Amino acid sequence: MSSRLLRSVRSGRRPAPSRPGHPRRLPGCPPPSPPIRPEPLLAAHAAAPRNEKAPDDPLSPQPRRPLRAAGALVPLALLVACGGKPAGAAADGPPTTARFSENGVTVALSVSDRQPSKRTGTLTAVFAPEAAGFHLYSTALPPTGIEDVGRPTAVAVTGTLAADGPLTAAQPVRPIRVPGVGSPVPVYPDGPVTTTLPVRASGSGDGSGDGATVPIGYASCSTRDGCTIPVSDHPVRLRVTDWVPAFGTP
Repeated sequence: MSSRLLRSVRSGRRPAPSRPGHPRRLPGCPPPSPPIRPEPLLAAHAAAPRNEKAPDDPLSPQPRRPLRAAGALVPLALLVACGGKPAGAAADGPPTTARFSENGVTVALSVSDRQPSKRTGTLTAVFAPEAAGFHLYSTALPPTGIEDVGRPTAVAVTGTLAADGPLTAAQPVRPIRVPGVGSPVPVYPDGPVTTTLPVRASGSGDGSGDGATVPIGYASCSTRDGCTIPVSDHPVRLRVTDWVPAFGTP
């Protein structure tokens, strides 16, 4: 029995408890070694299923099949981002738009609401002056204007297409006074004007490509800068195939 324990027995006191975390040990014995904790990488391997790599193992190769799929998506994404179409994509069909510019105005035409069963469609023309402060004249203006001032904004069809209703404009008409002209002249507000014309096909519809023409007319003026030279009957070619109108090369 150790002298310390003997003295405790004689004095009737208990020996002092050992400090937490420091267990008592016999004299001459080395301190116990701290517990060995597995490294995270080894623990990940131990937790992984047999014959499989741990998902967070940096040395584990990635599956090849997903990589091949991702590689196949990259050129497709680049093709779409550049405005291209994947191989095998369906064609958009005949072109439905056309555009031209003449004497200070750009005209964009399009065909919509095409219904082959009814042989009908809607022809839209947007007239856009290229300079600020210029206006166009009403579609109801006489062909020679008022006292030879102004020219009407005109859209018509000939050939295998016929108008199926009146030409209308989306913008309101306002009258202006022109010096030396006794009557007010009806014009649209400065800027673009959108017109629509319902059309009906009169061709045979046998797919032979029957043709039509859209004559365009307009004049643009500015109260400050004067007027541009009027445009009369500018032809835009249309083709009608199976009762469907579509633009060719303007």
